[in-house]
Amino acid sequence: MSDHLAAVKEHTSNVNEAAVAAIVKYCGIALRGADSSLVSTSDPKELATVRDGFAAKKLGLSAAAADEGIKSVVEKMKATRRKSRVAFYYLLAEATGTLGKLG
Repeated sequence: MSDHLAAVKEHTSNVNEAAVAAIVKYCGIALRGADSSLVSTSDPKELATVRDGFAAKKLGLSAAAADEGIKSVVEKMKATRRKSRVAFYYLLAEATGTLGKLG
């Protein structure tokens, strides 16, 4: 859990630890794999998965709102080579004002 918190804290302050824990729980076993624990922002298929999965199902975002949020997170994390899935999801929720839906 502390690794995930550290990844989120690299990009934002005042981190909601309950929201991070909810994301970790949501991702579950996917966080165990090296590839699946990261988000490839250069892969349109990966970003569509984020939009249609986490953004739509967990955050309740429309495709347009999710795409806009994803675009802002990609920009915010562009200097980070290996983008943590937990940090990406947290920043997406933060950017779209839906952190409250996480915990």
